[in-house]
Amino acid sequence: MRGWFRSIRDYRYFIISSIRSELVNQFARSRLGGLWIIVHPLVMVAIYAFVLSAVLSAKFSGIDSQYAYAIYLTSGILGWTLFSDVLTRCLGLFVGNADLLKKMVVPKIALPVITAGAGVINNLFLFLAILVIFALLGHGPSLHLLWLPVITAVLLVFALGLGLIAAVLNVFIRDVAQIVPIVLQFLFWFTPIVYPVDIIPADLRGLIGLNPLHPIISAYHDVLAYQQAPDLHALAITAAAGLGLVALGFWLVRQASAEMVDVL
Repeated sequence: MRGWFRSIRDYRYFIISSIRSELVNQFARSRLGGLWIIVHPLVMVAIYAFVLSAVLSAKFSGIDSQYAYAIYLTSGILGWTLFSDVLTRCLGLFVGNADLLKKMVVPKIALPVITAGAGVINNLFLFLAILVIFALLGHGPSLHLLWLPVITAVLLVFALGLGLIAAVLNVFIRDVAQIVPIVLQFLFWFTPIVYPVDIIPADLRGLIGLNPLHPIISAYHDVLAYQQAPDLHALAITAAAGLGLVALGFWLVRQASAEMVDVL
């Protein structure tokens, strides 16, 4: 663990410059540039809100606003966007940096840090846009927003753990890059983002409890939409699972390091 932090410290300038380059290249030659960071998720919110708000508007008694569904949906989309962005970026963690791994001596811990950094900066711009939208809808911020860095950290650990495992597998089995987007589509609808848990039949709610992403998205709903403290017990369990996944991911990287360079 100390070696990881030492590597991050020693290569901090490389990490910062790589994050900057990734963000710049992401929207190179685009007329709207970084605005696409917030346009895509907000358009998704607008579509779902327009289609489903009439059906679900009466199901959010804990949110004191006529735009309750839009607020609930946007809060969940913020967390989901960061999770899916980091996990998708991780698919190319080693495949997309093959030349870098072969030609330069770069600690592999730097690559997920770069991925996480770019994802967090993107998400920060979306968060600021959401705060403006909430203000326009009459849903002002509360002190419970101070929990957001903790929730984001838990989500990042969990996403990076899954991402590292997927990144290693993708080196040897390229079908993983095609499977993960399908799994994400399924997971999106299996997570209460566009619908509240209350509308699910009681005998099926136990299945939602098996979804490890549910406590994290619920925490986003708590602090942003319901303006209350999140369930810390559930977050702690998810954080522990995420740390276990990260440890497993780095173990796989270490075990397969030499073979990955040959395959790449």
